[in-house]
Amino acid sequence: MFWVRFLVLALLSLAGVTQTSSSPTQASEPPTEEKPPLNTGSLSFPWRRLRLPEYIVPLHYHLLLHPNLTMLSYSGTVRIELQVQNNTNWVVLHSKGLRITTATVLDQNLVLPVLHNPTHEQVAIFSPRVLTGGQKYFLFLEFGADLGEGFYGFYRSTYRTSTGEIRTLASTHFEPTSARMAFPCFDEPSFKANYSISIRRSRAHTALSNMPVQTVVLDDGLMEDRFAVSVRMSSYLVAFIVCDFSSVSATTASGVKVSVYAAPEKWQQTHYALKAAVKLLEFYEKYFNISYPLPKQDLVAIPDFQSGAMENWGLITFRETSLLYDPTTSSASDRLWVTKVIAHELAHQVRVSQVWWNDIWLNEGFATYMEYISVDATYPKLRVEDYLLDTCFAAIGRDSLNSSHPISSVAESPTQIKEMFDTVSYNKGACVLHMLRHYLTDQVFQIGIMRYLRRYSYSNARNQDLWDSLANTCSEEEFTSGGHCYSNSQAAKNYLYAGEHLDLTTMMNTWTLQTGVPLVTVARQGSRLLLKQERFLRTTHPSDPAWPSLQQGYLWHIPLTYRTDTSTSIHRHLMTTLTDSVEVGEEVGWVKVNVDMAGYYLVHYDGTGWDDLIQLLKNNHTALSFMDRTHLIHNAFQLTTAGRLSLDKALDLIGYLRSESHTVPLLQGLAYLEAFYRMVERMDIPDVTQNLSTYILWYFRGVIDRQTWSDKGSVSERRLRSELLSLACHLGDLPCLEQAQRSFTHWLDSNSTLSLPADVTETVYSVGAQEDSGWASLLHIYTLSLSETHKHKILSALASSRDTNKLHRLLELGLEGEVIRTQDLDSLIVMVARNPRGHHLAWSYVQKYWSTLVDKFQLGSFSIRNIIIGTTGQFFSTEELTEVRVFFESIHEQASQLRVTQVAMDNIQKNILWMQRNLGTLRIIINTQ
Repeated sequence: MFWVRFLVLALLSLAGVTQTSSSPTQASEPPTEEKPPLNTGSLSFPWRRLRLPEYIVPLHYHLLLHPNLTMLSYSGTVRIELQVQNNTNWVVLHSKGLRITTATVLDQNLVLPVLHNPTHEQVAIFSPRVLTGGQKYFLFLEFGADLGEGFYGFYRSTYRTSTGEIRTLASTHFEPTSARMAFPCFDEPSFKANYSISIRRSRAHTALSNMPVQTVVLDDGLMEDRFAVSVRMSSYLVAFIVCDFSSVSATTASGVKVSVYAAPEKWQQTHYALKAAVKLLEFYEKYFNISYPLPKQDLVAIPDFQSGAMENWGLITFRETSLLYDPTTSSASDRLWVTKVIAHELAHQVRVSQVWWNDIWLNEGFATYMEYISVDATYPKLRVEDYLLDTCFAAIGRDSLNSSHPISSVAESPTQIKEMFDTVSYNKGACVLHMLRHYLTDQVFQIGIMRYLRRYSYSNARNQDLWDSLANTCSEEEFTSGGHCYSNSQAAKNYLYAGEHLDLTTMMNTWTLQTGVPLVTVARQGSRLLLKQERFLRTTHPSDPAWPSLQQGYLWHIPLTYRTDTSTSIHRHLMTTLTDSVEVGEEVGWVKVNVDMAGYYLVHYDGTGWDDLIQLLKNNHTALSFMDRTHLIHNAFQLTTAGRLSLDKALDLIGYLRSESHTVPLLQGLAYLEAFYRMVERMDIPDVTQNLSTYILWYFRGVIDRQTWSDKGSVSERRLRSELLSLACHLGDLPCLEQAQRSFTHWLDSNSTLSLPADVTETVYSVGAQEDSGWASLLHIYTLSLSETHKHKILSALASSRDTNKLHRLLELGLEGEVIRTQDLDSLIVMVARNPRGHHLAWSYVQKYWSTLVDKFQLGSFSIRNIIIGTTGQFFSTEELTEVRVFFESIHEQASQLRVTQVAMDNIQKNILWMQRNLGTLRIIINTQ
């Protein structure tokens, strides 16, 4: 009766109106005869859910846009070909902030009523004539809007030339739910469609979109760029840009044209990205055995861009620091970052989309892991495998809090969806795939991925689809047809865990559908190794009353690996129960579990297990790989934070580091000592601060003295130099400070024309910024620099000042958004918060300008999460915890939508517990050295 009432009312209001037919072949023209709109007074919005109804499916969008970069607005029309599944009078789709002036179904020639539901960002268009199931229709809409001021939808960006001229461009960013801010659409990933996009512009500009273009000159002198029909894709992958950029181009071996675009004066910084993009795209075509589906691939550096990059199909957009590489100012780490980001985004281009955002990890975890596979194959000298451990360590850090969530989680609202783009989806997703690849073998993993991509390209997939593609689930017909599939007998030969029943779905569901990371406790009993698994939590101890409830129901299928001193072989065992055991032999002296951290789990050694490994590292640390040594350091200090291992034991473990020559374990041990120092420095505990500084400098004296102030060496060696010298100067090491000050003085005397070694630039600037004149000079140079990477180094140095007035001025400049771009505001706030003189200042700033920050970045965005975690993560007292809790309660309506607020509370609680458990021990240890 609900629908009948609407239909009767509408038909009565239309008595006497003649229906005419309009040809659907006119892509972007409105009906020839204008009719008054139907009265909406008697109609109510017909849909109550956040997700759109499935009874209408878009097939093809014909989109025409005309942006005006002077008036900072645009107008547009869209004609959407629709497939109607069931009889209906309503078309419900997404629209946010758009002025829809005309709506009609083209065979009716009536201006139809448009109802708005701003809460759900939806509009509903009422058709008095029933849209019949099984038929196709064309919905025509005229609309307009202002170019956005933020970073979502169709928004404006600007850049300043070397002469001071401000130039404007318009660009898009739609993922996850912002295509609706640019044009009315069915803005959900499962609604894939083809797109025919046309853009009108002046001759002074260039228009870019997903597909190749043909340009015509219109009678009024405007240019109209008509882009070829796209492949079927989700709305969040649509992109278009109007700009005056310059580009460089090359062609892959298979004939794909690759172009890199940037502001004209940054053209020289595009060449590395072009070379890398061609090389990586060729790798992916070979690895996946799939030809790239588009004739061109553009990569564009956008001056104002919130995230690192966005994988729009055929038109990838980047933050400038993620695409542009300046050999004179970019460090080795900058080069690695650019290469990894390009690799990540190109991995997306072999396109399979998730059905819904709960499985975003299928996209982002996969692309994150492919960074390592592709860069290792194409740029082996970058030694990207050295950084995979950091990726997994970051995931464990997040996953070991009560507030973590499963990889595959419920997400319905735009805010919840934005929060899914986090460390769990990216890093944990990558590490679980890394574990799965080692479990299946490289060959089986690669073949399974090929099969997955071939089966689901241009469509949507779920977790189960990936497991089916990787496991031996193909039919006999599929196998004999010669596709990328393998039989049961073939699969059994390939798995390293031979003889064990393979139920990949059950196994992987334990990693994707439940929260957390497992801890495996290992104990020796005669010739057997006793194993026990539990959920690892850093904020709860087994002695806590809440412990049993937090452990209930958790069980992982863990592909264990281990090595002993009696064999060079890697032993394997699939642990599927809470307790288990394996035979290792009486003669075994030591056991190292989770070889090279191929598995996503931590290990605790009961009894003499840790002592055996500590002695091994002291006597012959090279008996273990550098990854195993790094893994041991990480696990020991994580267990210390959780109260499961004493701090003196963990410090004893890293005692061997004075003999360590590999940069990765050195950096891992150094990172923990630096973290301890910054804790006590922020808490203003003078005796511990001074003694710990002396201890660290004494401990690493030899490796510090071996560093040169240059850019020589491998990427890993250069990274060690950068971080080690930065810390040494921060700790007040006199030789370091003197060298940095000399370099800074020479650089200023040369009017900043002298090129500093890129790897030590930030250290030199940070020392120079402590003087008033140096700080002022750096701020001036910041405003003139054309390299965003260089500007980031200057900003970090400026934020290291011990003068709170200067820190306050920086925050004001960030809020204004002129000298310091708004895109850098979240990073600036975190930089100030990490400064012991600035952490309370930064937090006060966040509280005072919370509404402004949400308006600039959107609730749930990475920037808002970065601000919350970056500021509250510096707190270590119950008073600060209470202050944060009170603030979150004051913004309850927003805070209740955010998972990150609980993450922040957990982090502070973890910090408080660390101080309670370990500060006394730390004081004793460093006082006795």
